[in-house]
Amino acid sequence: MILDLSLIGIQIDFVILGIMLSEFFNMPLDALLCTVMFVLACGSLLLGYPVAFTLPGISLMFAGLGFAMGIFDFSIIGGVPQRIYGTMTNVVMMAVPLFVFMGVMLERSQIAEDLLDSMGKLMGRMKGGLGISVTIVGALLAASTGIVGATVVIMGLMALPTMLDRGYSPAVATGGIAAAGTLGQIIPPSIVLVLLGDQLSSAWQSSQLALGNFSPTPLSVGDLFAGALIPGLGLVLLYILYQIFVAILFPSSCPPVVDSDEKIDWKPVLAAFLPPIILVVAVLGSILGGIATPTEAAALGAVGAILMAGYKDDKSKPMPVIFAGSSIVLLLLLGGLFDLRMGREEISIMDYIAFYASIPLLLAMVWGIADSFMRVYRKKVIHEVMQMTAKISSMIFIIMVGAALFTLIFLGFNGDFYITEFLTNLPGGRLGAFLLVMVVMFVLGFFLDFIQIVFVVVPIVAPVLFLMDINPIWLGVMMAMNLQTSFLTPPFGYALFYLRGVAPEDRVKTTDIYKGVLPYIVIQLIALIILYNFEGLVTWLPSIIFGK
Repeated sequence: MILDLSLIGIQIDFVILGIMLSEFFNMPLDALLCTVMFVLACGSLLLGYPVAFTLPGISLMFAGLGFAMGIFDFSIIGGVPQRIYGTMTNVVMMAVPLFVFMGVMLERSQIAEDLLDSMGKLMGRMKGGLGISVTIVGALLAASTGIVGATVVIMGLMALPTMLDRGYSPAVATGGIAAAGTLGQIIPPSIVLVLLGDQLSSAWQSSQLALGNFSPTPLSVGDLFAGALIPGLGLVLLYILYQIFVAILFPSSCPPVVDSDEKIDWKPVLAAFLPPIILVVAVLGSILGGIATPTEAAALGAVGAILMAGYKDDKSKPMPVIFAGSSIVLLLLLGGLFDLRMGREEISIMDYIAFYASIPLLLAMVWGIADSFMRVYRKKVIHEVMQMTAKISSMIFIIMVGAALFTLIFLGFNGDFYITEFLTNLPGGRLGAFLLVMVVMFVLGFFLDFIQIVFVVVPIVAPVLFLMDINPIWLGVMMAMNLQTSFLTPPFGYALFYLRGVAPEDRVKTTDIYKGVLPYIVIQLIALIILYNFEGLVTWLPSIIFGK
């Protein structure tokens, strides 16, 4: 009895404290608590506390505080298990570990080294040629791996010493390498686009339900892949144009690295370029062509990465890999042209023929995959790949769980209402709200990782922007390109850390790296301005492919 009275007295004290705080700051108490919760979460992340523990810890602390002040319903937390289960059963999110596996396998099998070496020999005879080679290889690796750290480290280890030895300015060399390494965040298939697609899809559905549209057109990861393809390639073009501009105005900063009299051996060049290009075309083509979902295409990419790694391990025995690769292509064609399901009542003769033709192709595919797998297994490559895939995937999904709890409690404080009220009352209407969100994401990118921004900021602001009649595909691509700058912006840009770790300290200063990336940050901002004024660059391809 005495304990109950004490608890009641404590709760009364908290209620009185809440009333005093509300009057002092002249704002509703729930608005004050959700604002402080958001600021405190961002501040804790800036101080380096682990995301997986910071978000749920602060969320539960404020949930308890809100309950004590009588403005939070603690039963809301009962929805957390359902959200976690929804994440576990999300078919789209299954693509994340598969794309990570594909990227790590290509990185560990040293396929990127062959690409960079071949491209350097091909372009190195012209001024700025090696820098352009780095950008092109970065684009290919972006479409193949999508892992920024791996791309930056590989090119930093291989290209940077050569560029410095041949007279490249440290700023020009490091800036090009760091910028090329971040292209994996915008060129599909990109893990950023997969994560953004999942968050934006939920926000799009909830915003349409709020508008009374109970059968909205779904937003898929494939839509974002199609929307990001032209902007991603356009960004590569802007990088190359800038490098040509530097080579013309400052030729001494990026001299040729290969003698012009040296003959080009096209065989190793094609051998290095064709496998990644075929893999990219197969993965993207299967998604954009409607043959496979992003998750199925990710599985295709993982299988293709195993085949490429197996081929590189022993080029003297190429037949299993060639048979398997050819079989996969033919199976995709048969699956797209014919209905191979045999459980139907009526089956045409052509479907029967296609089905029985697929059986030997399937056996050849299994043979090639098994042979390639054993090659990488004997080299112990698969062990490293599986460990790295598990680490990266676990990190992403544990952050998702913490972010789900944070978002749920934020909404429990009516945070969505206050965010909507704040953004809709900004000067400039839709333009003002959009610019503020993009500026906030850009500034947070100076200090936070893109995963943290995707899971903390996007679920809060995206529904409001959708209520303002903003195209969801265009918004997703704009956010993805904005988040790409987070890898380049000092002081905590991850690409800068990766490059600093492999760059020789006696030849490259940290200030050189910062100077080198600044022009590329400006280029990305220019690209955002272009996409804002020419929305069709994003929406045209999805409208052609998916009719959206």
